[in-house]
Amino acid sequence: MPIPRRRFRIEEAIGGDMPMPAAVDGDVGPMHHEIMKELRAIRAQMAKPNHSAATETIGESVNHEIAEAHTLLETYRAQIEQCEKLKVELDLIHDAINRTKREIAVLHGKSFNGQEMAKVNGELGAVVGGTEEATQQILEAAESIDQAASALSKVNSPDQQKILSEEIQERVVSIFEACNFQDLTGQRINKVMTTMKFIENHINAMMDIWGGVDAIRAHAPPIVDDREGDAKLLNGPKLDGDAGHASQNDIDALFD
Repeated sequence: MPIPRRRFRIEEAIGGDMPMPAAVDGDVGPMHHEIMKELRAIRAQMAKPNHSAATETIGESVNHEIAEAHTLLETYRAQIEQCEKLKVELDLIHDAINRTKREIAVLHGKSFNGQEMAKVNGELGAVVGGTEEATQQILEAAESIDQAASALSKVNSPDQQKILSEEIQERVVSIFEACNFQDLTGQRINKVMTTMKFIENHINAMMDIWGGVDAIRAHAPPIVDDREGDAKLLNGPKLDGDAGHASQNDIDALFD
């Protein structure tokens, strides 16, 4: 049965008697049929197996990317840990270099390039000069004693013998005075040894910074004797306990 269309008051006020549109059928219109048709097509499309396979493929791809992201994250974490360990090692090296610089600065300022090294050179020069002077004085005194003793054996005059005896005594005293050089020499050498000990202590400190003597020895180049000719045969003077030197007894045994 047709449904009568309701007439609104605004239509009556404006248009007066307006023609009534055709009555709408009680059943659904063509637009409704089209909408329902599209909905059924979408539902059928979603129910197809290909759609499920595509969804699974997308899910697998997402899971694979997530797994790769986790793997990459673990790799980055491991690299960060290695970088932290490397930083610790670099900090230790930096500290060791700074400590070595301080030791070198102390040596440079107080030993190698300072007044201390000049004093060492002066002390060693004084030792050489004092030893040479004392040796010359002893030799001259010994020669004078020898000459006086020879003359004394040929002189019969008591006065002349007395003069020669006094001369011999003076020369003996001169020898004793010359032997005092060893006291001054010992003092000068002790000063040099103190400076050398100072240098040795700081060098040992630097070696301890880098792992000690054993660690340094592992990187030391082999010792090669590049001396030639007579220089290769000069290994003296011998120290107590040195091996490879011939003693006087060994030399005397060659002539027995």
